[in-house]
Amino acid sequence: MNAAQFSQLQAFLAVARLRSFSRAARELGVTRSAVSHSVQQLEEQLRVPLLTRTTRSVSVTDAGRRLVESVGPAFGQIFGALGEVSAKPGEVVGRLRLSVPRLALPFVIDPVLPTFRARHPRIEVDVAVSDRLVDIVAEGFDAGVRSSDVIERDMVQVRLTDSFRFVVVGAPDYLARRGTPQRPEDLLRHECLTFRSQTTGALYAWELERGRRTWRVPVRGGVVTDDGVLAVSLAEKGMGLAYAFEPMVLEPLSTGRLQRVLEPYAATIAGFFLYFPSRAQRSGPLRLFVDTAKKLAVRAAK
Repeated sequence: MNAAQFSQLQAFLAVARLRSFSRAARELGVTRSAVSHSVQQLEEQLRVPLLTRTTRSVSVTDAGRRLVESVGPAFGQIFGALGEVSAKPGEVVGRLRLSVPRLALPFVIDPVLPTFRARHPRIEVDVAVSDRLVDIVAEGFDAGVRSSDVIERDMVQVRLTDSFRFVVVGAPDYLARRGTPQRPEDLLRHECLTFRSQTTGALYAWELERGRRTWRVPVRGGVVTDDGVLAVSLAEKGMGLAYAFEPMVLEPLSTGRLQRVLEPYAATIAGFFLYFPSRAQRSGPLRLFVDTAKKLAVRAAK
C-alpha cells in the first residue's frame, strides 16, 4: 500500500464511521473536497461504490461495509500504535535497556527508577540484572552500570555513586573457633566462602590493599557460590569468612552477627558508573536517565 492508498482508506473509514464528509474532513484536518476526492479515487480503483450519497445523508454500501469490517480493525491498531509512540511537545517517547549488577540495584535502580518513570511515563525501562560482564553493544543495551575498573576505556563513563569498600567478615563463633586473621596471608589457613565469576567461571582471588601495596589472595573453602548474598548468609551461620560489599553487611555488622576482620586491608573501589558508547549520547531516553541518576544515585550511596 502506498501513501495515497493509505490516505484514501483513511478518508473512507472516517466517512463511513461518521456518516458525514464534513465531519470526516474536520477530524482529519483537511477540506471536504479532499475527503470526497480520496473516496472517489478509492472507488474508481476498486470499481465498486463504497458509499451512497444524497444531499442529506451518507450510507455505506454492502461493498463498503465489507471493507470496513475487513480493514477497520487493522487501521484501528495502526493508529493506536502511532498514538502510543508519538510524543507531545516536550515529551520523550522510547525504550531504555540497562545492564545492571545485583549489587548496584539499591544504589542506582531503586532510588532512581520511581522518579524517572514518574517524570517520563512514555519511556519504557528494561533492566537486565546480571553480575557477569556484559558487552552492552553486542547485546543491544543502551547503557550499563559497573565499577570503573571493569569498564572498557572507549566508553563514556558517568559517576553515579561515591566510592565504597569490600571487607572480610566472619561470625563471632567462627572467629572464636578458628581465630582472627591478622595479615592477608592468614586467609590461606581459613575456611573461606569462595566466589565464582559469572563471566569467566574462575574462582575469585580476594583483593586487599594497604597503602600502595595490594594482595590477591587465592582463598579456598568447602563452599563456592556466584551469589554474594548467599555467601554473607552462610558467614552469619559461622560457616566461614566472606568477602562482602560493605553496604550489604552494615546491618549484621551493627547487630554483631558479623565482624570485620583485616579492616586495615579493606579494598576501596571508585563506585558505580553508568557507561555507554559515545554515539548513545544522542538517545533522548538515555540523556534523561543520566540526568536523573546523577541527582539521585549519588545521594542514595552516601
